[in-house]
Amino acid sequence: MTIGSHLEEFHDLPAFTFPGTGDAPADVSALPSPESVAWRIAVDSYDAKEEWEEAFARFLDTVDTRQVRALIVGAWSEVYDSAPDAVIKALVAARDRLPALRGLFFADIVMEECEISWIVQGDVGPLLEAFPDLEEFGVRGGNQLVFPAVRHERLRTLTVETGGMPVEAVRGIAGSDLPALVELDLWLGTSEYGGDADVSDLEPFFAGTRLPSLTCLRLRNSEIQDAVCAALASAPVVARLQILDVSMGVLTDDGATALLTGQPLTHLKELDLSHNYLSEALRTRLLETLEPAGVEVDAGADDADSDEEDDGTVWRFVAVGE
Repeated sequence: MTIGSHLEEFHDLPAFTFPGTGDAPADVSALPSPESVAWRIAVDSYDAKEEWEEAFARFLDTVDTRQVRALIVGAWSEVYDSAPDAVIKALVAARDRLPALRGLFFADIVMEECEISWIVQGDVGPLLEAFPDLEEFGVRGGNQLVFPAVRHERLRTLTVETGGMPVEAVRGIAGSDLPALVELDLWLGTSEYGGDADVSDLEPFFAGTRLPSLTCLRLRNSEIQDAVCAALASAPVVARLQILDVSMGVLTDDGATALLTGQPLTHLKELDLSHNYLSEALRTRLLETLEPAGVEVDAGADDADSDEEDDGTVWRFVAVGE
C-alpha cells in the first residue's frame, strides 16, 4: 500500500490548498477565514514553476497569518532529490507572523508526487524550537530524516510516518521530553527502506517516563511488530493507555499471543491490530477475550500481503513501505 490522497483534515480543521499552489486554481478573490482551515502550501514536485518558499511568501502576503491555526506543507520542488532545508528555514523565519499556529504537518506528499520512502527529508528540530506553542506536529518521510531530542512543553500529538525510520530519529524522539504529549504515532517501517531501529531503541516509549500524559500509543507499520508486542506485554506505559495501536505491520500469532497473555488489556478503550498475519483462531480469541470487557478491538481480516517462494519461504510486508 502507498499513500494516494492528501490530508483532507488536520488539527480538526478541513484542509484547504492555497490558490496557485499544488493543483489549486490561482484565484484568491474568495478565501476562507484564516482560522477556519488548515492551509496547504505546495508546488509541483517535478519541474515546478515556483519554488515552495516563493509560494509561501505569497501566502504570507495574502492571508492574515496572525490568525492561522494550522499549516500543511505539501511538496517542494524535486522532493525526491532535494532536502527541504530552504522550506524549514522559511517557516522558521516566519515564526513571528504565525503567532496562533498550533498544528503543523510537514510533507503531505502522495505517491504521484513522490513515494514515501523517496521523500528526502531534513532536520525538523528547528520547527519545534521555532513554534513552542504547537499542539500537533506531523512529518512524512524517513529518508535522511533528523529528529533530535527536544523538550516541548505544549505538544499533544506527534506523528511520524515513514516506510523506514532511521534509528537516530527514533532515538531522538525517545530521548525527547514531551510532558503534554497525549498521542504518539510512529510508523517504523522496514530495514529495506532505512528502518534500522531495534526493539531496544523503543524502551523509553515502553517506560513512558518522558511522556507522563500519554494515553494513545501507536507503534505500527513495522517488520518487528512481534518483538514490539512482546515488549508491550510487560511495558509500564500500557497500564495508563486508552488506545494501543500495533497495526499495519508484520504481526503474527507469536506477537499477538505475547500481548494477550501479558499484562491485562481490559482497561483499554481501543486495540488496533489491523493489517496482520494472524490465524483465524487467534483472531477469534482476541475478540472473545477483550470485547466482553468493553475493549473495541480491530483484529483485521486476512488482508495483509505476502509472497511465497517455490522453496516455501514466505515474505510478509508492512502496509506502507515504498
